[in-house]
Amino acid sequence: QVQLVESGGGLVQEGDSLTLSCAISGRAYSTSWFRQPPGKEREFVGAISRFAGATEYADSVQGRFTISRNLENNTVYLQMNNLKPEDTAIYYCAASAQKVPLAGSRSVDYDYWGQGTQVTVSS
Repeated sequence: QVQLVESGGGLVQEGDSLTLSCAISGRAYSTSWFRQPPGKEREFVGAISRFAGATEYADSVQGRFTISRNLENNTVYLQMNNLKPEDTAIYYCAASAQKVPLAGSRSVDYDYWGQGTQVTVSS
């Protein structure tokens, strides 16, 4: 069984930076970040492969957000720069049990989910 615990959310101002962490217990392959803005559906932010560290991002965050991982402590990070009010959301970490580099951008592609952490960006 894989468990994911997110941390690092908070209230920041427009233009600020924030780093989220996802501590993973157990073996996971592709790990991703999703977010759910208020009143909207959950959406894909980006993903990283376990071994090669390959990444993919949603167009809305490309160039501002960076996903990285530390295999020693089994943690995945989401570095968010130049934050905008539209980045306000609950951010979720998700992991796939599939032995593929990148599992995809749909919620159904992932088997395990964290509880989420709130990020609020004020203008």
